Amino acid sequence: MAQSKIVQADVVAHEASREDNAEKGVQPPLQYVRSASDGPLSPEAEVLGTTVDEKEDIEASTAEPAAVLASEDYSVFTVPQKRAIVLAGSFLGLFSPMTGSIYYPALNLIAADLHTTSTKINITVTTYLIIQGLAPMMIAGFSDKAGRRPAYAICFAIYIVANLALALQNSYVALLILRMLQSAGSSGTIALAQGLVGDCIVSADRGQYIAWASVGSLLGPTISPLLGGVISQYAGWHWIFWFLLILSIAACIPTALFLPETCRNVVGNGSVPPPWSSKNLTDHIRFKNREKKGIAVDQEKLAELRKNFRLSIPNPIATLIVLADLESALILFATGMSMALFYAISAGASQNFREVYGYDELHISLMFLPIGGGGIIAAFSTGKLVDWNYRRHAIRLNFPVDRRRQADLSTFPIEEARMQIGVPILLLGAAGAIGYGWLLEHRVSVAGPILMLFLLGYTLTAGFQALNILMIDIYPGQAATATAANNVCRCLLGAAASAAIIPMSEAVGFGWAYTILSLLFVGSTVALIPVMRSGMRWRRVKKDKAEKKQVARELKESQIR
Repeated sequence: MAQSKIVQADVVAHEASREDNAEKGVQPPLQYVRSASDGPLSPEAEVLGTTVDEKEDIEASTAEPAAVLASEDYSVFTVPQKRAIVLAGSFLGLFSPMTGSIYYPALNLIAADLHTTSTKINITVTTYLIIQGLAPMMIAGFSDKAGRRPAYAICFAIYIVANLALALQNSYVALLILRMLQSAGSSGTIALAQGLVGDCIVSADRGQYIAWASVGSLLGPTISPLLGGVISQYAGWHWIFWFLLILSIAACIPTALFLPETCRNVVGNGSVPPPWSSKNLTDHIRFKNREKKGIAVDQEKLAELRKNFRLSIPNPIATLIVLADLESALILFATGMSMALFYAISAGASQNFREVYGYDELHISLMFLPIGGGGIIAAFSTGKLVDWNYRRHAIRLNFPVDRRRQADLSTFPIEEARMQIGVPILLLGAAGAIGYGWLLEHRVSVAGPILMLFLLGYTLTAGFQALNILMIDIYPGQAATATAANNVCRCLLGAAASAAIIPMSEAVGFGWAYTILSLLFVGSTVALIPVMRSGMRWRRVKKDKAEKKQVARELKESQIR
């Protein structure tokens, strides 16, 4: 009751202040819409006189809307619905990293069973990562135009067939080819999971939701090596693929029934029913309920979205455009090098711990737990840090923050806000990788490498996550395409590092091998400084060019008519 009175008093005071400022020609103060999930107020927010209502946000209508805010809610999905959508995408995103990592502890066993060398089996890891980088280029642009659900259907159809064939084969060539097909099916799920976040979540809240969207991709490298070690040791390595087949079928059924369509080019902010290709039970029930409440579908918006909707053959052009952009290229090179370091450590761990400590497959699989544990902690702590830094800059610049409407970031230094968190953490990760290599080189107690693995799991995941959020911010409406571009650099550089780490370790030793990779990574991180300084200006130039092209296109169409 007391809290409600405080809210009423603050609203009255704010309204009076707004009217007084309007008479004087002064811009209204920062308007920050909060909810109960925000937690305690920061000191800056307390200065602004913002309070928390236990039930609902203070409506933005109590003040004049800022020009940089969108005219409608970014998404009509409720907070519980958003969380469910993001968690569903996160679980589906588990398949790509799980499929890659579940394989690592069995590498030595597969090499012996197929009468080949560890180097040749490592090629299957490299080719898997190459396809993991290239395949999302095809599916991401398709999903940004045709919808997330048709893209998921294509991914799982390929993945299920590949798992069945892998479980039945028993030759190196078949293993090599089918692992590439398996990668093609599973790899799109990560880009689609990030696409779901971009569809529903505004920039001000994106950090915490990206954390939830990343849970699946982080649990994959954490639990799958342990599963792979247990399955391969007690049931044989073929059962790894039987397990993945069963799990994928079990996940495919509820996805087909209940995952709603969220692609903004297909359903807008969720207020337009999906086309036939994205029909599902959840959307059917949701729009029936909206109809009962008297909420009609905007027919003009529906017609506009259907006019641009089409099911086309997947192509990589949209992703290649992102890769060709200077700002994107610098960001993607840094994220790619961070994951190259991550994959070099993961791919080399099987042989490293077998050679240095004499571990079997089960004990080797346990070595992946510290990496995953650090990654999970990073996911949730980094998201909060990223959102906090966004709001800190917004308060400093008197920039509006609304949890329901997307702001125009053309005049906001989003690069600086994200990289101030990501870059220092990435540099710490480089130091951790150097330490890990030299600890292995000197064959110290296994506690030393384990500690470094935990540090690497935290730093590389946290830095990658901050830069991934930035990519989604600078490509609004193309979240899946931006993530696919991220995957290209991440997986191709990761494939190169995975293929090179064992020969490098044999040639120059563990210490120098990981030091060389870390120094290359430091160079890519330092290259982000120009992005921090000039990124906002580059984005404005691109936006002006795009607007001029759009005006010219509309003028040409009007002349033809």
